[in-house]
Order: sequence, then structure tokens, then C-alpha cells
Amino acid sequence: MTDFDDYADGRSFAAILFDMDGTLLSSIEAAERVWTRWAAQFGIDAKTFLHEIHGRRAVDSVRSLNIPGIDPEAEAAAITRAEIEDVEGVRAIPGAREFVATLPEDRWAIVTSAPRALAVRRLEAAELTPPRVFITAEDIPKGKPDPSCYQLAASRLGWRAEDCLVFEDAPAGIRAGEAAGAAVIVVTATHRRHIDTSHAKIADFRGLRATVDGDGRLRIEHDARDAKI
Repeated sequence: MTDFDDYADGRSFAAILFDMDGTLLSSIEAAERVWTRWAAQFGIDAKTFLHEIHGRRAVDSVRSLNIPGIDPEAEAAAITRAEIEDVEGVRAIPGAREFVATLPEDRWAIVTSAPRALAVRRLEAAELTPPRVFITAEDIPKGKPDPSCYQLAASRLGWRAEDCLVFEDAPAGIRAGEAAGAAVIVVTATHRRHIDTSHAKIADFRGLRATVDGDGRLRIEHDARDAKI
């Protein structure tokens, strides 16, 4: 693992791309409540797979369970409806609102595996405003770890993914960022188990801010008195 200060020192980026769940906001409690209730219908102990749902499209998670006789698309839609109704406990990751407020509006995007309606609902619950470029499950043919989501976000901002920085929390999203050629920082605020990664890690966004340098590129700085690295 790279120390965050060493990683950020002297580096600059064209744009910043954020995953949503587990990165900008925590929805883990609500999501796991919904998935646990859904799994019980089929006699499945949700504890056996809950750690794998984060960062993936719901339909991909349903398919991976190989439940006989179900329609994965229909089940994923039902799960999404339940998640839209249940946002209790959804909240911003500490410092997230303050950090994105330091970013120029045209230099950042959210890239989430959630359907748009659910993503908007969770952002509202966390009191976060969607950016101009907002990639959701409906925008991409394949979910993370496929890199197309991050490539699309970068393209819509007018850049290449290779020139962007990705903030992620889940293994599928980290692999997507890597495959897109982007730099990656791992946010550990919601981690319950260790993730072995060579990328720099931050606990949350407290103390972080973005500045624009003389070349018009973004740099990340932090106040050591507030930051949790």
C-alpha cells in the first residue's frame, strides 16, 4: 500500500471520478437489509454473499447466485424498488460534501452500478447533489469490473480515463478503475474486511481539498489536522 501523502505529492489529474455507494456515501445498512429479506424468500443465508454485492449491478449479483427458475432481471428490479423505499441510515461519508465542493463542476463525475432512480434517491438521503456527469447502471452494457463505465465518464468530461483519478471502495470497482487505466485511491470508510491493494488508501475525505494548478490540472491536498489517512 502506498502512503497517501507520498502518492498525492506532485501528482495532478484532468478530472476525478467517484464511485457512489461506499465511497461518497454509506448505504451498506439499507442495502444489506433489503438483500437479506430478498434472499430469505429462497432459503438463502445472505451472509454467504452480502460481501459480494457491493460495487456490482444488482442483476449481476442475482445471476451469480444461480437460483433455479427465477428471472434475474425481474428479481433485480424488485430489489431496486425495495432499496428505493429503504434509505434509512444512508449518509455521506465524512468530508465527502466538503471535498466535492472544492471541485470545478465540469471536472468530476459519479460512476455507480446502481440504477439511476436508486442512485438519485440515495444521494438525496445523503444530502449530496449529483454532478453534471452521472453514470448509472442504465448507461453501460456491462457492470464493474468492466472498465467501460469509467471510460464513458471520462469521455463525457472531455478526457481520457488514463488521465483521471478514481475513488473506489469495492474490489469490482477497483478492478474497473485499473482496467480503464486510471489512477485509483481506495476509500475504506465502510470496509469490514481487509482488501489487499497496492493503491493508496484513505479512511474518508476529511481534510481533503482539490486545487487547480497553473496548468489547469487538479491536485489533491489535505490538512493533516483533519484528514484520516
